[in-house]
Amino acid sequence: MNNIIIGNRVELQLLTTLKCNLKCTYCSLGVGEVLGSQAALGYDIGQLAAFVERHLADKEIYVTFYGGEPTLNTDMMFAVMERFPEFRYQLQTNGTLIDDLPDWVLGRLSNILVSIDGGESITDGYRGRGIWRQVIRNIRKVRDRLGGSLTARVTWGHPETTFEELDDLTSDFDYIYWQFVADDMYGADSVEKRKKVLVQLIDRFFERDDILYPLIPLMGIVRNKVLPTRATELYAGQTQCRVSTHLLNVMPDGKIFPCPDMMYAGEMQMGEIQGNWLKKSPLQPSAAMPCEACEAFTWCRRNCLKNLWLGYVKEDVRYRSHVVEPICELIRFIGREIDRHDPHAWYARATLPVRRQLVNAEVYEYVEIMP
Repeated sequence: MNNIIIGNRVELQLLTTLKCNLKCTYCSLGVGEVLGSQAALGYDIGQLAAFVERHLADKEIYVTFYGGEPTLNTDMMFAVMERFPEFRYQLQTNGTLIDDLPDWVLGRLSNILVSIDGGESITDGYRGRGIWRQVIRNIRKVRDRLGGSLTARVTWGHPETTFEELDDLTSDFDYIYWQFVADDMYGADSVEKRKKVLVQLIDRFFERDDILYPLIPLMGIVRNKVLPTRATELYAGQTQCRVSTHLLNVMPDGKIFPCPDMMYAGEMQMGEIQGNWLKKSPLQPSAAMPCEACEAFTWCRRNCLKNLWLGYVKEDVRYRSHVVEPICELIRFIGREIDRHDPHAWYARATLPVRRQLVNAEVYEYVEIMP
């Protein structure tokens, strides 16, 4: 039992529904026709409680409500929050309905991840006309009622995304978290365009040592470089996306998977709520993955295990060359650019509040840290 979940924490990512009120063009749940496939829950709160008691009783539990769009099933959210008042809670949402959430729910959320793709033009291009303005309007409505942090969850897909678009998000969000899109969007000069934006973001990060520029991938990488033990302490030296150690994604039908982007793959199932069983995540580092010979390994610790598994274990050569390798190149580039600014010297100059936030930000537990 102790080998199933590594460490004393577990993230229970509960998919309230697989329905969504948007049709984002790059949605990862579109793979395997997962999106929209399940609307109603196949288990009840009593069965969830029995599962928690049997498998997670000795763990600190934080729940992420996920989907689809999780706010399409607020009854489930409310029932879980009332049944387990001692848990921590996060919501990952497209932001279109959060202004309808009651104050007691908003006040209990440690973090809200709001999916947004940068500026208005790019966001609306992926999500639909008027969505960017609706989301910004909604978060401004609820901002003062939140109990925790507000994080922009950016899928960096479009090669024309600018520094200004990402930087402007800092005026409305506590943190910006981006993840390089896991799709075939790295052709032509798109990698070089992203590098130019990355240079600007990293320059901005190191401009000041009295205020922390709140871009989580840069925060996480700088932290891991300055304090390398932090790269391994919560993840047993494995991938920092948590899929090998302590992340459980519960589908509405009760099946459990390690990675939210691989719930279409039956061989990845690691448990079930109704049957009350759980086994070790089948998504583990493999000798087929080239990570340990990479210059970024000590601070990256395998960025996205799903990408590596598809590219090197399943030997999807096209996916490897068109998605995995360009992302790895970008991550190595980030590391070199950060080194150019001497992060150890910057950390030595930083004020104590900046050091504390860089090292101990609670938001690290709710996101993948690496882009």
